Amino acid sequence: MSYTQRLMMSLSLVGLLALVSAAADWPAFRGKDGSAITPEADLPVKWGKEEGLRYKVPLPGRGLSNPVIAAGRVYVTACSGYRHRRLHVLCFDETTGKKVWERQFEATGNTACHPTTNMAAPTPVTDGEAVYALFATGDLIALDRSGVLLWYRSLVGDYPDITNQVGMASSPTLAGDVLLVPMENAGDSFTAGIDKKTGVNFWRSKRTRETTWCSPVVVRQGDKTAVLFQTRSEATLVEPQTGKVLWKKAASELEADLSAIQSPAVGDGLVVLSAGELIALKPDLQGGEPKELWRGAPGGAGYASPVLHAGRVYRLSQVALLCFDAATGKELWRERITGPFDGSPVIAGNRLYAVNNKGRTTVIELGDKKGSVLARNDIDDTIQATPAIANGCIYLRSDKYLYCIGPKK
Repeated sequence: MSYTQRLMMSLSLVGLLALVSAAADWPAFRGKDGSAITPEADLPVKWGKEEGLRYKVPLPGRGLSNPVIAAGRVYVTACSGYRHRRLHVLCFDETTGKKVWERQFEATGNTACHPTTNMAAPTPVTDGEAVYALFATGDLIALDRSGVLLWYRSLVGDYPDITNQVGMASSPTLAGDVLLVPMENAGDSFTAGIDKKTGVNFWRSKRTRETTWCSPVVVRQGDKTAVLFQTRSEATLVEPQTGKVLWKKAASELEADLSAIQSPAVGDGLVVLSAGELIALKPDLQGGEPKELWRGAPGGAGYASPVLHAGRVYRLSQVALLCFDAATGKELWRERITGPFDGSPVIAGNRLYAVNNKGRTTVIELGDKKGSVLARNDIDDTIQATPAIANGCIYLRSDKYLYCIGPKK
């Protein structure tokens, strides 16, 4: 074998390892593309308050954001102090839980909110090289993996008519070099595509003046990528680089009251919008109209978003997990579990993890005919955030602690 051939093989192996590593990360709210899915299998099934934990580290304040994990780092946001005006971005070593760095900022926007939420409700997003943290105050912060400030924007300073008296929770996402920021509110309402390197707008689109807590999801089709935003009044698919609207479905056109809280589900070539019922669409990323496949599947309640996985749609009510056929919307089975759930369920391999507000994680083995409960794990702490899964571990966060559930190293 020649030197050139050996070099090419080595580069291919490095690339393959990078892809495998990236696939095992959890870079955004509900993971890669907002799908709530990881292909990882054989994750922990049983744990307790003091058992089965790799580490449990203290946090400086409240937060509803889920941890995000990439390139050996775990990033978490929190808020503390008088009226949540102190904003925190923290970085931990993924293996040991040791705090690598912490950065603090003073809120520039309004901190008024409902008592069940706080300023660290949006989940940050990372590409492994930097972390981008949006707070409910409209403060948007970019830090590199070493904690060095790359850029900072006060969105309420740029757009003073932004207003929200109950709290924002929509999370940003990444599509290539574009940071997609949802700022749909009762005042200056907009979505924006921001250059992740500089913090400068690529584009900004006006939106209906209404408070929304849904987070955007990334939709892929062949070599095409788009981003889907959902509000109470419409679902809109846009090009991330330009903000060009590929299609828009108004709630009046759909004859449905879309959810302003539950984010869309994406996967299997479908998108599923949350309303009182679910609406399954076959998207067209070329600009054509999406095809409605079915609507129905009632039973959702609260804040938990649905999940699409392996031809099935899963939806949490406050008392059960419901499974529907993704091709028809027909209910296949339901399994009783105890809520309430502020966080959304996630799936690893063929197991679904649902965490209720009291810190109980129900682990369900998924099946075509029936799901079976494998474990109910209690840590006796208030958990309102969606769990994260990365590299063989499950991450939970409360107002006081970051939990890493997995084997010790």
